[in-house]
Amino acid sequence: MNIYLKLFTTFFKIGAFTFGGGWAMISIIEKEIVDKHRWIERNDFLDQLAVAQSLPGILAVNISVAVGDRLKGMRGSVAAALGTIMPSFLIILAIAIFLTPDIIKNNPHISAIFQGIRPCVVALIIAPVITSARAAKISWETIWIPIVVALLIWSGWTFISNPILYIVLGGFGGWLYFAIKKHRAARQAAAESLKEGRNKQ
Repeated sequence: MNIYLKLFTTFFKIGAFTFGGGWAMISIIEKEIVDKHRWIERNDFLDQLAVAQSLPGILAVNISVAVGDRLKGMRGSVAAALGTIMPSFLIILAIAIFLTPDIIKNNPHISAIFQGIRPCVVALIIAPVITSARAAKISWETIWIPIVVALLIWSGWTFISNPILYIVLGGFGGWLYFAIKKHRAARQAAAESLKEGRNKQ
């Protein structure tokens, strides 16, 4: 199958069978592009996920664009993004034409379908959280960080509950941590080199 068509159909399937927004899509996207097609490695997927969450726009579309670009550049990005967007567009168009809010609310069959979907959405959101925590090597020493951040966001305290704050702090903290680590490694290497030079003398 043509790679562009494969990108389109893969992300079309992801977009068509995922309810609950971006986080609910992550486990399905990971299964398709990492486990099934092996387009990118799991660590690369987590990096792409972090970037996609930090950028404006829809999470699933951001990831699809990144994967498409990795495989086939601009054309791959367009094919993957169209595949992700098209199911939502068609479903919303069909709902706008055939279903009104009253029909959705008062029809017992449609209400039952959505009631059944809700628990599945919760599971789809929890699954990538666990996978991401394992891949990020969250330990008992560092698990307090996501817990505290989640509680602060949930608290609703004006500025403190803003997720953007923690994206910026996380990026700055990561940069600072690795900058200090790199600086210490450079100092240690210089000290060892100086020691070897003295020993030779």
